[in-house]
Amino acid sequence: MRNTAKITTTVLAAGALTLGLTACGSDNDSASDGSGPLVVAASPTPHAEILDYVRDHLAKKAGLDLQVKEFTDYVTPDTAVQDGSVGANYFQTQPYLDDFNKKNGTDIVPVATVHLEPLGLYSHAVKKAADLKRGATVAVPNDTANEARALQLLDDNGIITLKAGAGDDATPADIAKNPKGLKFKELEAAQTPRSLDDVDAAVINGNYAIQAGLKPTKDALVVESSKGNPYGNILAVKKGNESDPRVKKLVKLLHSDAVRKFIDDKYDGSVVAAF
Repeated sequence: MRNTAKITTTVLAAGALTLGLTACGSDNDSASDGSGPLVVAASPTPHAEILDYVRDHLAKKAGLDLQVKEFTDYVTPDTAVQDGSVGANYFQTQPYLDDFNKKNGTDIVPVATVHLEPLGLYSHAVKKAADLKRGATVAVPNDTANEARALQLLDDNGIITLKAGAGDDATPADIAKNPKGLKFKELEAAQTPRSLDDVDAAVINGNYAIQAGLKPTKDALVVESSKGNPYGNILAVKKGNESDPRVKKLVKLLHSDAVRKFIDDKYDGSVVAAF
């Protein structure tokens, strides 16, 4: 049986952000001495699936008691690491973490890059990006890092042109050229797959695309290149816990040939090992 806990609403996520930073007790208080189970917060797909594989096939032999908690939002996993409710999380990219730390005063740090989920543009309305009509509406994630990443994807494929110097915090206001006069609908990343019947196209994070039955290598109109991509998904901990023996064991297992093969076999290019 999977050891999971799902939190599914933005309200709960916001509550965790308000309360989590001041929480005192935790289920992971043994983090400082490396004893007890290592509890890791993760998005269901593919992060928790990869961790479940490690737990079920590799952890026992390595002497690691690994427990996995699933969260479906992009806020609670970081607040849970910060308040000590979990010992680590695995769901985010470095640019997202940098932005979260800056905005929330947290001190969460990466310990390993594990995989890449190529971001893609999807549509139920057209078969090719070139077929998007003038004035079409495109949904994009509304968090800083992923919105900038989505706009960069459109720029890289000649759909829009961003202003020179637009970086990891780019928004639609940073678009220099928009030949089709596209309109942008900013949504929580988890909502973008559900928007496909209401918009002309949507830029969707790889994990949410997979959960929605979309295959980036087959279904995306355009997709990120994995070469030199800075958006690898990371295992992260609260600063000071980088040397926790349990965390070090988990990093070694996540970077193993067995995990690489699991990723290659299960996701067939929709998720790519980044180690």
